[in-house]
Amino acid sequence: MAEPHTRAAGVPRHVAVIMDGNGRWAARRAMPRHIGHRAGIKAVRATVEGCARRGVEALTLFAFSSENWQRPADEVSRLLELFVEAMDGEIEELNRHGIRLHFIGDFAALKPEVHAKLRSGEERTAASDRMVLHVALSYGGRWDILQAARTLAQRAAAGEIDPAAIDEAAFAGALSLAGSPDPDLFIRTGGERRVSNFVLWNLAYTELYFCDTLWPDFGEAELERAFAYFSGRERRFGLTGTQVQGG
Repeated sequence: MAEPHTRAAGVPRHVAVIMDGNGRWAARRAMPRHIGHRAGIKAVRATVEGCARRGVEALTLFAFSSENWQRPADEVSRLLELFVEAMDGEIEELNRHGIRLHFIGDFAALKPEVHAKLRSGEERTAASDRMVLHVALSYGGRWDILQAARTLAQRAAAGEIDPAAIDEAAFAGALSLAGSPDPDLFIRTGGERRVSNFVLWNLAYTELYFCDTLWPDFGEAELERAFAYFSGRERRFGLTGTQVQGG
């Protein structure tokens, strides 16, 4: 078991990341898009290790959205193959750093062998407990909210729960990220300024950090800038600044 890292003051408990810019990174180099996706693996590794080293408890990466199925079939196939290949190659390192894998998303469209690989990755890292790495694959925030609503509706129809007793905590418990705190910090690379249907419920009070760096070029220095931005934010959650400061 990896030694636990103490989370320093100003370090978020949970970080959520949209890894944007792989295709544009490749295009600027006159390379196929899948080369950009492969180049992005280095940034994934640096981000996972950097968050674990700082004491982050949970990291959620948006690997493949429900909307990404609309991309050319060849790109989708290459991307999923690369993802499974990269995951297999990182299991030993994840365990060495105490990182547990957890996949979230609508897996109905995945090939059975891909789904089996995801479950295998979860099982092989199940004993790691320093940080959980949620990987969103075939995921959409609206889908997540809908599936939670359906789950609670089915339980209510079966008489397992009282509909009047469904509160925010109960609803959050039916979402994909149940068991993890809501993200404190959201990072999006690649220059876009939107959340793109990513963990919508959970981002209600998240600090949003956007940067122009394309994902394959995102490294330790950019991660440090994102954390510095977060540490400088006053998180009020509806209160006044005076209340937060204890005045």
